[in-house]
Amino acid sequence: MSLMKTAFAAIAAVSFALPALAGDIMIEDPYARASTGMSKSGAAFMIIKNMGEADDRLVAAASDVAMRVELHTHISDANGVMKMVQVEEGFAIPAGGAHALQRGGDHVMFMGLNRPLEQGDTVTVTLTFEKAGEMTIDIPVDLERKPMHGMTNGQMNMGN
Repeated sequence: MSLMKTAFAAIAAVSFALPALAGDIMIEDPYARASTGMSKSGAAFMIIKNMGEADDRLVAAASDVAMRVELHTHISDANGVMKMVQVEEGFAIPAGGAHALQRGGDHVMFMGLNRPLEQGDTVTVTLTFEKAGEMTIDIPVDLERKPMHGMTNGQMNMGN
């Protein structure tokens, strides 16, 4: 690998490691994945922190990687079967708190992918918050991520 390519790769890796900011909202540890290489759907996960003194809400997401992008969660039906459903009201982000979008829970859903999500690619996503407004972030595709990376017992691992 040439020195220029090595430098570019290092800069790209560092930029993904830094949190994204918009107003009082900070995005940490974002990643996207698809279930298979031929999958027509995918999802993005991240930790959304609200550094402000007022509650906010993630109300929408958009990306050109898919025909539709929705906010989703998993719920258990009367038979105990987990189902994925759209959350039209979005996700509350409490003042001074955080909300984790994680596998098996709340997430950004890409439906009708326009291209495969391949390891090492990036997906540009615009998140819309009720108060903070729009935030556009580049999310790395990580197909090797373990299901609960960065999480412990379903809760955010805040370095404790």
